[in-house]
Amino acid sequence: MKASKAPVTQAIRELRAAKVAFEDHPYTYIDGGGTAQFAREHGVDEHLVVKTLIMEDERGNPMIVLMHGDRQVSTQALARTIGVKRIQPCAPAIADKHSGYQVGGTSPFGTRRAMPVYCESGIAALPRIYINGGKRGYIISLATADALALLKPTLVAMAT
Repeated sequence: MKASKAPVTQAIRELRAAKVAFEDHPYTYIDGGGTAQFAREHGVDEHLVVKTLIMEDERGNPMIVLMHGDRQVSTQALARTIGVKRIQPCAPAIADKHSGYQVGGTSPFGTRRAMPVYCESGIAALPRIYINGGKRGYIISLATADALALLKPTLVAMAT
């Protein structure tokens, strides 16, 4: 699926305002397909595709968690690192409310609510990442250094 025109989401507006270079990668969104669907369609290593997850601590404080597409988040390791008792994924409706995006199209850029960002430390070593551009079926790629400079995440070893 090639879109004739890339969507202009809040994420894209934020990247353009910050003068961050990125490339558009539309793909066929399949419910539950996740990063594997994009990686297959575009012939990209799923490890380079970063998923954006909205999670919360035991008090309901939301956070953005960035993880390699082919790995899972150890919520226990993340909780221990940031000094909270428990972390869990937000319910989709709650995640949508915090981020301003629909689950499956959540970008860490241009979220409705400012939230702390926690990034799997291994992602920082990648030269370029593929990450959601703020709409289902729309991934962008950019230099990892640019993403980290804009998001200012806390790097955490939390992959399983």
